Amino acid sequence: RNRPEGKVLETVGVFEAPKQHGKYETGQLFLHSVFGYRGIVLFPWQARLYDRDVASPVTEKSENAAGHGSKEVKGKTHTYYQVLIDARDCPHISQRSQTEAVTFLANHDDSRALYAIPGLDYVSHEDILPYSSTDQVPIQHELFERFLMYDQTKAPPFVARDTLCAWQEKNHPWLELSDVHRETTENIRVTVIPFYMGMREAQNSHVYWWRYCIRLENLDSEVVQLRERHWRIFSLSGTLETVRGRGVVGREPVLSKEQPAFQYSSHVSLQASSGHMWGTFRFERPDGSHFDVRIPPFSLESNKDEKTPPSGLHW
Repeated sequence: RNRPEGKVLETVGVFEAPKQHGKYETGQLFLHSVFGYRGIVLFPWQARLYDRDVASPVTEKSENAAGHGSKEVKGKTHTYYQVLIDARDCPHISQRSQTEAVTFLANHDDSRALYAIPGLDYVSHEDILPYSSTDQVPIQHELFERFLMYDQTKAPPFVARDTLCAWQEKNHPWLELSDVHRETTENIRVTVIPFYMGMREAQNSHVYWWRYCIRLENLDSEVVQLRERHWRIFSLSGTLETVRGRGVVGREPVLSKEQPAFQYSSHVSLQASSGHMWGTFRFERPDGSHFDVRIPPFSLESNKDEKTPPSGLHW
């Protein structure tokens, strides 16, 4: 519908039946069911999904450290995948999803530096629309041929190189996706995935850094626009910080039936090894009325067995 004049559609592959059970293997090609980009699976993660929309057998409410009543939410195991995004698709999804999806502290003395890997994403099992291709280099990404090689005897025919296995093992603490939190308010679903990024010493104290990835989804047909964010950030050191602001990452995204989702990442630091965050997003309806959408509370936990800083992509 929005295709530029003179452009034609090209066949990229043949759809396969999505897996209802089991995991996709390294090298599986797919289309993202929400954002539409082409990608390839690097490896799976087993995450704990805390879904506040699912009724728990225990309906009692408890006072949590945040100071407000909350449901006891039981985590269930859910599969996510570390994937590469095709660089050709990045310009088309940049308004809906950040394509620089993984960051961690750089491995050198500059404590202000962040190390970013463009075009690396985390994708839930149900967002995978698998397909096959006869192209030996079906995904354009600077890491594709470093991490994967073609092997026509395999299914899928792309297998991990030793460099991918070594990179995963070395950077496991900073790549690992462990907890996913989800909650829906008035048909707006908020999914939060926190990642520990590392610790830096600053002015004789330790500063711990986390990245959190947030996906907003409009499950209704009514158009809404995100206008404000309101965060509460609690640190184990005893501090409670309130943050208010317009939009998120300098944007006030519109969620519609045609473009129902928006995904972004941000960062937070604490002077303690753990804490937690919660809050609300304020949305505006077409008639000018507003409503608040809950951000599910999530923990910020450092890796207690941290030994070495992250390793970059230098071979």
